[in-house]
Amino acid sequence: MTFGKQYDEYLSFFEGELKRFCAEMDYRPPVLCESMRYSLLSGGKRVRPVLFFGALAHFGGDYTKEAGLAIALECIHTYSLIHDDLPAMDNDDFRRGNPSNHRVFGEANAILAGDALLSEGMCLLLKEGKKSERHLRAAQYLADAAGAKGMIAGQSADLLYTGKTGGEEELGFIYAHKTGKLITAPIVMAAILCGGDEEKAEKFGEALGTLFQLTDDILDVKGESAKMGKTLGKDREEDKLTCVKVYGMERAELLADRTAANCHAHLRALGGDGFLASLVDLVRTRDN
Repeated sequence: MTFGKQYDEYLSFFEGELKRFCAEMDYRPPVLCESMRYSLLSGGKRVRPVLFFGALAHFGGDYTKEAGLAIALECIHTYSLIHDDLPAMDNDDFRRGNPSNHRVFGEANAILAGDALLSEGMCLLLKEGKKSERHLRAAQYLADAAGAKGMIAGQSADLLYTGKTGGEEELGFIYAHKTGKLITAPIVMAAILCGGDEEKAEKFGEALGTLFQLTDDILDVKGESAKMGKTLGKDREEDKLTCVKVYGMERAELLADRTAANCHAHLRALGGDGFLASLVDLVRTRDN
């Protein structure tokens, strides 16, 4: 099966499971469900659940049995996007080509939608963790990746260094935490569930997370808003600490190429390439 067809298979399965999950939401008042569903079902590449499924297949697992963890991952990721777009954070009016949650439902309702999605994600992790000791460890890994030791620490550092001088060390921390933790998590979770090499999986995930944020920073300068589905040029406007600010565009592009090569090296150490190797190439060459 070609990479594109395999990606579509994973994506189609996930979208079906996510729609069923959203259809079962029955919370009051109705605006809460509406705002949660709005962001969960707004499309996107679903990189994290697809990466989780691809990693499960790589380690010999059955991805169709792990929809619960994949939905938990997407709930947590989506809550972070809703809150990122708020006026107090990145203040963005668009996400995935649609008006941001707060532009549709108001700032207060958007905050609550994000809170609810984080809680839903954690409830799913508790439920999935009851299946086995491995499921519990995988759930714990994702919970840690999402919290003060992971994504939130990166978001805090991103705010701290906005408009200030920072270098490679500060940028590396932001990359490793703000983006890297939720890219690394699905790979390590798959390794935990299947008895794979967790240390090597983590190294691959960390490199892929760095690559993802490198390309995101580059695309904020040279990408197209219509393809990216969000407002571009905001990093420079707000004086964010990015690879382009630290290294300049030419060096940032070279660093992205070297990081992609590093991803492939870590993947080979895991015993193969295939779908995951093509996913690395997609992250490096993407335009959205």
